[in-house]
Amino acid sequence: NAFSDVYAMGGYPVMALNLTSWPVDDLPLELLARVMQGGQDMAGEAGVAIVGGHSITDPEPKYGMVAMGFVPVERIVRNSTAPAGAALFLTKPLGLGIITTAIKREKATDSQVKAAVDVMTTLNADASAAMVAGDARAATDVTGFGLLGHLQKMLAASGVSASVFAGAVPVLSDVLELARADVVPSGTKRNHAYLQPFVDWGELTEAEQLVLADAQTSGGLLIAATDPEDMRLRLVERGVQAVEVGLTEAGEPGHITVEGRLTPD
Repeated sequence: NAFSDVYAMGGYPVMALNLTSWPVDDLPLELLARVMQGGQDMAGEAGVAIVGGHSITDPEPKYGMVAMGFVPVERIVRNSTAPAGAALFLTKPLGLGIITTAIKREKATDSQVKAAVDVMTTLNADASAAMVAGDARAATDVTGFGLLGHLQKMLAASGVSASVFAGAVPVLSDVLELARADVVPSGTKRNHAYLQPFVDWGELTEAEQLVLADAQTSGGLLIAATDPEDMRLRLVERGVQAVEVGLTEAGEPGHITVEGRLTPD
C-alpha cells in the first residue's frame, strides 16, 4: 500500500521508514516482530531498503511505512491529466475493505482470507511498468477512497467525466453478499456518503454502490489510456490481470455515471 503512490506515478520506490504503534502490555513483541518481518519481506521483493522508523506505545496496534522513490521527470504519470475518450483499466479486484472487516467480525471464510491476502501482497510494480510502456495518460492508485472515490478525484482534477461499466468491475468472491449483510467498514460508508453529489448510480442497489466505494488496502492501479489495445497488450505481457471498467468523457468535471449492475460470482 505504501509503495502504490510511487507506482501510480510511474516511479519506483527505493527506501522506506517503518511506523508502528503497539500495545506492549496486551500483545507480545514477538507478534510485532512477525508483522515487521512481513513488511521487510515485501520491501525486499520491491527492492526497497528500510532505512529507519519510529515506534510508540498505543492501545491500538498499527503498522505502516513512509515510502520514497524516484521517477524520471519526462515520464511522470499524474492523476490530473486524463483526457476525454480514455479507456479506464483496473488492475486488481475490489472488496478488500469489506473482507478485512469480515475477518475482524469472524465472518470471513478461509478462501476469502486467502484471496484478499493474495491481492494485498501483490505489488503494483508490474502494473506500473506496463502503464509506462503503454503511454498512460493518467493514473491513480485505488486505496482508501475506493474505486469511485479515487476516480472522482482524478476526473475533477482532469476536467472530465466518466462512465463506469459495473458489470465489468472485478470483485472478490462473495463480497457483495457481505455488503448486503452490512459487513462494511466505516471508511467505505464515508466514501459512499461523499460520492452522492457526484455519481449517477443507475440501477445499482446500495450494497453494489458500497462495493464500488469500498476502501481498499493495497488495491490496484486505475489507468487512463487512449490506446486501449496497446495498454491491454502491455498489461498482459507483464502478467497483470487488468480489466477495462470505464471510459472518460467530455462532461461535468468529476461526474460519474454507472452503467449496468455488478456481476455476481
